[in-house]
Amino acid sequence: MQEMKMTRIIKKAHELAKPFRVQDGEGFRLKDIDPADTLDLKSENKPRAKEALTIDIQALTALQDMLYAQDRWGLLLIFQGMDAAGKDGAIKHVMSGVNPQGVEVYSFKSPSAEDLNHDYLWRCMKRLPERGRIGIFNRSYYEETLVVRVHQEFLANQKLPPELVTKSIWKDRFQDIRSFERYLVRNGIAVRKFFLHVSKKEQKRRFLERVQNPDKNWKYSASDMKERQFWNQYTEAYEDMIRRTASKDAPWFVVPADNKWFTRVVIAAAVIDALASMNLSYPKVGKEELKELAAVKRELTEK
Repeated sequence: MQEMKMTRIIKKAHELAKPFRVQDGEGFRLKDIDPADTLDLKSENKPRAKEALTIDIQALTALQDMLYAQDRWGLLLIFQGMDAAGKDGAIKHVMSGVNPQGVEVYSFKSPSAEDLNHDYLWRCMKRLPERGRIGIFNRSYYEETLVVRVHQEFLANQKLPPELVTKSIWKDRFQDIRSFERYLVRNGIAVRKFFLHVSKKEQKRRFLERVQNPDKNWKYSASDMKERQFWNQYTEAYEDMIRRTASKDAPWFVVPADNKWFTRVVIAAAVIDALASMNLSYPKVGKEELKELAAVKRELTEK
């Protein structure tokens, strides 16, 4: 991709992602973000948005190639959101053009017996990306401040000493997470977190689609409707989570998710912006290596 074109894409990506970036959680309110927001892009601009996503994916592919070759930075992308917010689809579409060798995706379900015999960060720490790679967490250690907070009976399964289960446990976990993410950033693992903000009305429409469309029946889970009953509690938990863990080094992107096409464009823009901030480049070849390459070229040309 031409350098001038890449520069324009990076600049545009930064401008598109910026309105949804939260790096100082003080005063943050989830209700200030409209789940149906598409900025100046209307539904009739949907084809143009898809075209923009294709271009962004090309840029993302080029940047990821340099990330892999340079082998200095890693990038951790965390996706959180209500059921049917579109996490799976966003990951699938945004990362469709990257080299599979440089990307690892992990979906965290209910913790196993082995997981529960360790601290709550353990199972995620095992899946952190290597240098030169992009790691994607579909749900993450943040579930320990969401599901476990809404359903506090799950704390009993974690075998914590009773004296550690205090009124400040969620505040303590937020503090631990902030420290953990600061540690990652200081060791060359950039962190970007996405909350896909879907409305209750749109979630209902997507649930109905899963029930009525035979091709999507497999997506339906009985737990979907059960968890929907706790919508307000989850909303409060998500808001507090973002407020207490947003930082300059590990920002949240609260992405409107009622329109999947717009959600994917914003996520792609944020990932491009993150990679561009690393000043990536291909490793330079030294004089001795250049001499060796010249010799190999002569040998191949002569034969």
